[in-house]
Amino acid sequence: MASANPDSPWLSSSGESFRGSFNIHLEEDNPADILPVLEVPSTSLSSNCHIPKPPPFPVKSCTRIKLSNRISDCSSVPKETKDTWDKLFKEGYGSDVFVITEDKSHIQAHSCVLSAASTVLANILQQAKVKNGMRYIKVPGVPHQAVYAFIRFLYSSCYEEEAVKQHVLHLLALSHSYSIPSLKRVCIYVLEQGWLTKENVIDVLQLARNCDAPRLSFICVRTIIGDFKTISSTEGWKVMKRANPELEQELLECVVEADSRKQERLKKIEEKKVYLQLNEAMEALLHICRDGCRTIGPRDKALKGSQVACRFPACKGLEMLVRHFSSCKTRIPGGCAHCKRMWQLLELHSRMCNEPDYCKVALCRHFKEKMQQQTKKDEARWKLLVSRVIAAKKSLRTFSG
Repeated sequence: MASANPDSPWLSSSGESFRGSFNIHLEEDNPADILPVLEVPSTSLSSNCHIPKPPPFPVKSCTRIKLSNRISDCSSVPKETKDTWDKLFKEGYGSDVFVITEDKSHIQAHSCVLSAASTVLANILQQAKVKNGMRYIKVPGVPHQAVYAFIRFLYSSCYEEEAVKQHVLHLLALSHSYSIPSLKRVCIYVLEQGWLTKENVIDVLQLARNCDAPRLSFICVRTIIGDFKTISSTEGWKVMKRANPELEQELLECVVEADSRKQERLKKIEEKKVYLQLNEAMEALLHICRDGCRTIGPRDKALKGSQVACRFPACKGLEMLVRHFSSCKTRIPGGCAHCKRMWQLLELHSRMCNEPDYCKVALCRHFKEKMQQQTKKDEARWKLLVSRVIAAKKSLRTFSG
């Protein structure tokens, strides 16, 4: 913050006029208690007793329901129809396809159902060899139970919740490979509902990127950023580092960017606190000079006494600062840190005041006249400070309203 020139001859005389404009009831103060007005963050919201009540919690109808109910409620297919298709799959009546799984076992299916459910499977079935009226297709690299749950879903969209949770990664890969969007949505929902852990989040991230699941990828990245130190020491991270160094570099950049954004947010929060404190100091200064408070005030006002509570949070600190400023022997800026702060507050008020001719704050009109002697650089800095204090004051009013 810009300050007044310590070599200006008007400082000593203006200091005398400042002292003469106050009725100060002297008390024994500890010099260590005279701290800068803005050192401890404070807010004037505590004095506002008209804060509106928060909105009610969402009703039960808005809460999330179980996965099994969620899928069924979105379907208009009668339960009997689903049971019929499920029975057709389980009994394999009239089947013409054998699906060979990883353990060499087979699952009976119907080519018309598989072709209608997936264009990818339709192409595979067209190229499959026919032996004794049966087509044979292989699904390698996936456990038998996962393939069974996958084929069953193609028939009736039915599934066992435990089976989906147990083989969710395999089912997600199958749903993407064979283009089954409804099953992919189920798998992503299961993964988002607490299935992710610090040990498997790297594997899920790589699978989500390969399976075109951007929302799941975003959740995985956010989880990694939230606990990067722990996740970067897991076995999954070490394997990914060797197999996919590009992904490791991308994740490291995301962590650095997230940390930078966090630091920037904290910096802005701290700056806003300072501007709010300056606004409180301006209100307290005007309150002291116009109305008087406790042990200090204008000469034409009766003091209220030190036991009276004040609704201005910065009033007590500013009161000690004014008392020190009126009696300090080295009042020039640069000679005393407390006096320098007082000069700055007086000049800030003068720049924010719109009625200098009627203002009761000491030296207000005097600072208005001295503004013309400042450099353009100092003038720009003061204007920026004033604009930010006013903006903080408006945001506070908006929040209170």
